[in-house]
Parts: sequence; C-alpha cells; structure tokens
Amino acid sequence: MAEYPTAREAQHLDDTFRALADRTRRAMLRSLAERERSVGELAAPFAMSLAAASKHIKVLEQAGLVRRTVEGRTHRVRLDAQPMHAGLEWLRHYERYWNVRLDALDALLRAEDAAARKTKPTPKRGTAKKGGARK
Repeated sequence: MAEYPTAREAQHLDDTFRALADRTRRAMLRSLAERERSVGELAAPFAMSLAAASKHIKVLEQAGLVRRTVEGRTHRVRLDAQPMHAGLEWLRHYERYWNVRLDALDALLRAEDAAARKTKPTPKRGTAKKGGARK
C-alpha cells in the first residue's frame, strides 16, 4: 500500500517540482552541480538582470535546492540536491506502475502473435509459392 505524504511533505514536493518546472532554474542547477557560483555568474548565460536571477534563486531556495551565503556584496549560491530525492521517489512509484502495465501489454501482444501463428494456414506440399511456377 502506498504511503500518503503529510501536508508538509506534499508542500515540499510541490515546491520542488515548481522549482524544476522552469528551464532557467534547471540550467542554474546544472551549473551549480559543477561548482558554487555567484548570482552574477548564474545570471550571465541568460542575459538577465541580477534581480531576475535573484527571483529564480528564491524559488530554488524555497524548495531547498540551493543555499545562499553572503560574502560582502557577493551572494554565493551552492546546490543542495537532497530535496530532489523526494521527487525521484515519487517518480519511481509511477515508473513501477507503468512497468507493470507495459509488461502486461507485452505479454498480451505476444500471446496474440502466437495465436495468430497457430491459426495461420500453412502451404500444402507440392503447391507453388506465391509468384513462382509449379515444378
């Protein structure tokens, strides 16, 4: 039986998927997987303002996917991939769901193919093959 998440866990999963739903934020996470970066470094590939980058980073922070530290005027951001684990587990549940159903479909199609081969008439000996002449 599947365990249902608490309201807090469900909100955390919602926040994670909301953060991952945006391609800019996914690209930022990919960049952060290489190393810690400043907000300016995260914004640079997208030709966006620091304010716009900061809004994306706040969404990632709310989901717990990044941690921000301030060093003087520089905001440093690093990846915290742990919250993605809950999303992965949620997806695995549906992977198992679809694997069971696709395996059943495969078995059904194989059984139909086998039944069709058994009922297919076989050519009699001594008859000409299609397109060929009798000997």
